[in-house]
Amino acid sequence: MNFVDALLTAAFLFFIGSTLGWCIEVVFRRLFTAKKWINPGFLTGPYLPLYGFGTVGLFTISLIPIDTGMYWLDSIIIILIMGNAMTLIEYIAGLIFIKGLKIKLWDYSNRFANIQGIICPLFSALWMLVGAFFYFVISPYCIEAVVWFVNHIAFAFFVGLFFGVFLIDFGHSINITAKITSFAKKHNIIVSFEKLKENIKDKKERAGKKANFVFPFNSSEPLTTELDDYKKDGKQEDNP
Repeated sequence: MNFVDALLTAAFLFFIGSTLGWCIEVVFRRLFTAKKWINPGFLTGPYLPLYGFGTVGLFTISLIPIDTGMYWLDSIIIILIMGNAMTLIEYIAGLIFIKGLKIKLWDYSNRFANIQGIICPLFSALWMLVGAFFYFVISPYCIEAVVWFVNHIAFAFFVGLFFGVFLIDFGHSINITAKITSFAKKHNIIVSFEKLKENIKDKKERAGKKANFVFPFNSSEPLTTELDDYKKDGKQEDNP
């Protein structure tokens, strides 16, 4: 695979992974955590970069030539590598947001044996299951899908369109993130994106207004006012 094909493959997998990952997170938060329809992540659109990078990582790991002479052992090794790689990606992303931006996108603080509320054994096990599903169910067809994509370059237009919208969204979201980070550093706190979105949504619903799922930070009040209310409600975390 030459450089151009590798780049197209990575772009295709990132597009698929980040979009499907967003769908999974929306349903997961609705059923198990927030119990509400919350737009997850720090971006506005239907994509989560963490899952995009994870999908690229899973595909790359699936290509590692491991041959112990026992298929079952080869599979276990690959799945262990996948699970640990996904946990590492999750940990690095969590550290960047918490330590650098003073923002928490997810919180495992109440989970058993968690590390800094960023990773925990339960979700590491779930990443193992995701890795196993990818390896046994998706991976056998993944190469064919990638080959089809590379040979149908016209489809790259849609992937390119995705990245165009993604970059615009990224710029918009960075502006919002910068304001939240500035507030968090000023007050020496960590802001939970999910709880802040819930707070804005609850305020709107109490006022008889409809909350905006796509643009959860849209409000008739300035973001600084929403952040002040969030802090007054005691939903922030002290900066360790």
